[in-house]
This record gives sequence, C-alpha cells and structure tokens, in this order.
Amino acid sequence: MDLTFSGPVNLAENRLAWLDTRQRILARNVANADTPGFRPSDAVPFRDVLQRRLPVAMAATDTRHLSPRQHVALALQDRSVVERSRNGNAVSLDDEAIRIAETDQAQALAIGLHRKYLGLFRTALGRP
Repeated sequence: MDLTFSGPVNLAENRLAWLDTRQRILARNVANADTPGFRPSDAVPFRDVLQRRLPVAMAATDTRHLSPRQHVALALQDRSVVERSRNGNAVSLDDEAIRIAETDQAQALAIGLHRKYLGLFRTALGRP
C-alpha cells in the first residue's frame, strides 16, 4: 500500500494544486489591470473542490432523507465588483496583492505540512 496517496499527504498535494491554480488566476487579473472591461475572477473555494471530489455517495433509503448537495461545476467564480475604472476595468491591484500574499502564505504552510508528513513516513521506515 502506498501511503503517499492517502490522508494528509494527498490533502496537502490537492491543496498545493488548488493554490497553484489560484495564483495563476490572480496573476491573470493583475496582468489585465489595464484591459478595458476586464472583470477579475477567483478560484472556487478549496472546500467546494474537496466536496466535489468526495467519492462517497449518499444513499436515500427513506423518502424523508435529505437529498445530497449539488456538485460545484465552475472552475472560476466572478467576484462582486465594488468599483470600476472609467474604461470598465474592475481590477483593484491592492485587493489582488492581498489575495496573492494570502495564497503565498497558504502555499508555504501546505509545503511545510507535506514535508513534515513525508518526514514522518521516512522516520517510520527507518530512513534519515
């Protein structure tokens, strides 16, 4: 059994992949800060991505059971635009910089957790 494809290691890898996608989306927003009519977007929250990937299907054995939630279908979500420039562009470089910094911190945390878990596996296997 390969332990790297289960539990916390897999979760950290999925989080890193999502964070990479989010950084690309935010970089595209910054790159289009002067494009007329451009609306910024952001990644679907990570919790929604995880819910979509859950392999467990709920079985309704009684008509009074609640139906399962619908899966998230969108890869991007448009953010609500508070203000726009004269050319219709809605990118706020300050907001984008904050989101990029938050994503960078989350990447550092996920990488640290991934390394720690792999270190625990190495220790359990008797490797330095």
